[in-house]
Amino acid sequence: MFDIFRKHTKVMMMVLFLLIIPSFVLFGIDGYNRMSEPDEAVARVGGNDITKTQWDAAHRVEADRIRASMPTIDAKLLDSPEARYATLERLVRDRVVALAAEQAKLSTSDARLARFLQEDPTIASLRKADGTIDMDRYRQLAANQGFTPEGFENNVRFDLARQQVETAVRASSFALPAVADVALNAFFEKREVQIVNFLANDYATKVSPTDAELEAFYQKNQALFQSPEQAQVEYVVLDLDAVRKSIQIPEADLKAYYEQNATRLSGVEERRASHILINAPTQATDADRQIARLKAEELLKAARANPAAFADLARKNSQDQGSAAKGGDLDFFARGTMVKPFEDAAFAMQKGAISDLVESDFGFHIIQLTDIKLPKQRSFDDLRASLEADLINQQAQRKFAEFAEIFTNTVYEQSDSLQPVADKLKLEIKTADKLARQPQAGVTGILANEKFLDRLFSSDTIANKRNTEAIETAANQLVAGRVVTHQPARTLALAEVQTQVRAQVVAARASELAQKEGAEKLALWKAGSAPASLPAAQVVSRDQPLNLPAPVLTAALRADSAKLPAWEGVDLGAQGYAVVRVNRVVARDEAAQAALRQSRDQYAQWWTGAESQAYYALLKEKLKVEILVPSPEINR
Repeated sequence: MFDIFRKHTKVMMMVLFLLIIPSFVLFGIDGYNRMSEPDEAVARVGGNDITKTQWDAAHRVEADRIRASMPTIDAKLLDSPEARYATLERLVRDRVVALAAEQAKLSTSDARLARFLQEDPTIASLRKADGTIDMDRYRQLAANQGFTPEGFENNVRFDLARQQVETAVRASSFALPAVADVALNAFFEKREVQIVNFLANDYATKVSPTDAELEAFYQKNQALFQSPEQAQVEYVVLDLDAVRKSIQIPEADLKAYYEQNATRLSGVEERRASHILINAPTQATDADRQIARLKAEELLKAARANPAAFADLARKNSQDQGSAAKGGDLDFFARGTMVKPFEDAAFAMQKGAISDLVESDFGFHIIQLTDIKLPKQRSFDDLRASLEADLINQQAQRKFAEFAEIFTNTVYEQSDSLQPVADKLKLEIKTADKLARQPQAGVTGILANEKFLDRLFSSDTIANKRNTEAIETAANQLVAGRVVTHQPARTLALAEVQTQVRAQVVAARASELAQKEGAEKLALWKAGSAPASLPAAQVVSRDQPLNLPAPVLTAALRADSAKLPAWEGVDLGAQGYAVVRVNRVVARDEAAQAALRQSRDQYAQWWTGAESQAYYALLKEKLKVEILVPSPEINR
């Protein structure tokens, strides 16, 4: 058997080459590896895995939805670990609720599905003038969400079934007014307080640390005085702007382009028309369409008998509700705006003429052409700048791939300098000093690109001072860089940070002094030694904190209302200390009483939300939900 292979070695090699190589071209070695590896599970619900592929697909859909509703949003926010993890949590919740609906045998009937779709405003926006759904736009709506129309409807059906699970919990939730009032009165309770602050800043002048104390603090807290890893770097950027700068358009080419595109660039012809529509949708019976035609023919005779009265005739008889009130006026429109039979007729008419009957999918139209707006032919000089920019953009798009190949090869082959690639492609060598390994706050663009920084600070790039490879940092943008000088992270000497060390020692000692005096004063005042004077009283509550620090507000509101007036001490950490005297509880005013009903409704919503969360937590426990990837917050 193997003699065949031995005798025809070259033939068999060629066959294998023809069979295997194209598949590597199409899929690559990584593709074969991925095909052989199981998809990684990122979560598990009821024993069923949610895979990384499903997570990625769900996040793409979510990101596209947000991008469509907020076009100016920073794309980095959508691709952040937090945003991706939030998508996974939503995906898990959907699976949990869907499985709960399945186990409860909750389903959506065809009638309910149809009613929901009819009432949905998005679907309603797809209706044509005759009330039917524009199926092409409907299919596009489904496709934008990654579905066929049938798949879209099944997804809506499942959503409605899932809603039954959560609606049942919300509908059964209620909060008694008496219970709500107890919680709300505690939340909105107001108290009259007087506050004495012992601020650390006021004690700073009393602190004079010795050199020995500064040395001791420095030795104990060297982690506070670290100089981060930094580098001075050079980098070059290849993007469409750089390619554009290298392109010169000959005058003859500009003029030829003008001759070919003058009409298009000057604008398009627009026409203004009024019409009378008699509805006769394509699904109407032949008898109904014939009745509509006869009515339209009568109106056509009337319109031609008195063209000046066309607007009145349209107002009284046109069944196009959008234009009838305006005498049938459709304003100016260009080609491609109206349905084809209507457009063909309108652009074949003379100004002031009335058409024959025009039949479309909507019914029968009678058209009166009221105006024609011809584009003004613009001169070469008028269009020269835009023509040049247009041609340069076109050539830049075509040439970018060629430049990118030169850029990639040059930074690799002549890796000891960026000057060769800069000279060859006429690029500017840019510099950055004190660049850190992590993107710095407020820095955007290339110097905030994590991929670029990671390669710049790789051990190979730092040790050999060679160019990085060409790195794609955005669409049609490549960058390469090299480290000129590198300073590793180090502990700064005391002499370099003596001012900072002294400031921290003074701040710490001042805080200690403030807290000590504040605690002593509190003990005296609690014992009955009343202070000579106190600041003016102020009324505070949780919804009106008057900019008080959170610990001070908490202390004021937690004091036992049965033992007022009361004294409370509050440790403010580095800021010092505060003593709070709580004088009395202030009754809710009339305005607050008037808002009581609204507050109760708000409380009921909070209660419903809490019960929904508790029910979801119970479902997660019952279905043994596991999220197998760590939360971004855990890694911080």
